[in-house]
Amino acid sequence: MDDPTLTTTASVKPASQHYFRFHVPHVHLSPVFGGDWFALKAEAFARFFGTPVFLISQTVVVAAWITLNVIGITHFDVYPFILLNLAFSLQAAYAAPLILLAQTRQADRDKAHAEADALHREDLARASMEQQMIVSKQTKMLVELLEQNTELTKVTRDLTQRIESLTSELHGRICEARDGN
Repeated sequence: MDDPTLTTTASVKPASQHYFRFHVPHVHLSPVFGGDWFALKAEAFARFFGTPVFLISQTVVVAAWITLNVIGITHFDVYPFILLNLAFSLQAAYAAPLILLAQTRQADRDKAHAEADALHREDLARASMEQQMIVSKQTKMLVELLEQNTELTKVTRDLTQRIESLTSELHGRICEARDGN
């Protein structure tokens, strides 16, 4: 009974050796900024631009800048705050490309993960179909075995009845032979 269609679910090997097998082909994706120290810091800095800490810190610095210059404690950037405008322009010149690059990198990661997830779903669907086919074959075999068992039970019943009738007939002849002597 070494039929491969009778494989039990306990002996079926799992579809995966590890859970991230579909993500492995995307490991080669390097950061948009590169893979060195500068790349990591640039992406971290780009991500920092939208945080509440950055926004609050920037607001405090600008408020202090304007307050110090308007009150007259210092006069390094008097109204209309040309130096502050220049600082904002410089910040915008660097922030916009860094933010766009970070978004591009995140889009690349999202796409790679979406592709890996799609492959994983396809693999699960394939494994499910294989399991259904195995269960279907096993069910057909069980139905056949039940039909054979039913047929054997009928044959056994018929043979038992035949043996009983032959035994009764034999006992009847033996009794007649005894009575006739």
